[in-house]
Amino acid sequence: MKLLIIIENLSLTFCGIALFLWISIGSLARSRNSEILAQKIIVSLCWASAVLLFLLHYLGGELWESRNAARPFAILAIIVALTASLNIKGKDVQGETNPHQIMKMRREEE
Repeated sequence: MKLLIIIENLSLTFCGIALFLWISIGSLARSRNSEILAQKIIVSLCWASAVLLFLLHYLGGELWESRNAARPFAILAIIVALTASLNIKGKDVQGETNPHQIMKMRREEE
């Protein structure tokens, strides 16, 4: 039983840190190296939490008093890991102008 509590707490901690980094990626993207590092950390944390959540489910543990909540959250963690790796090394995936480029263009016009 103690193992299940440790797995649950670790998976929630990893997800929380990944979420915090995901929210902070705009600030971290000012430096190319910090953006790449943050994305790699997000991907690693999401994969680790997905493994832990699947393990929690198959060991019979519960997440927020639900036996069935761990697997969907594990799938969600995998999806976030895949999407976090899309913009690696500063490549523009969306093809849109970001707010930093808009501010830079406005300064150049003035």
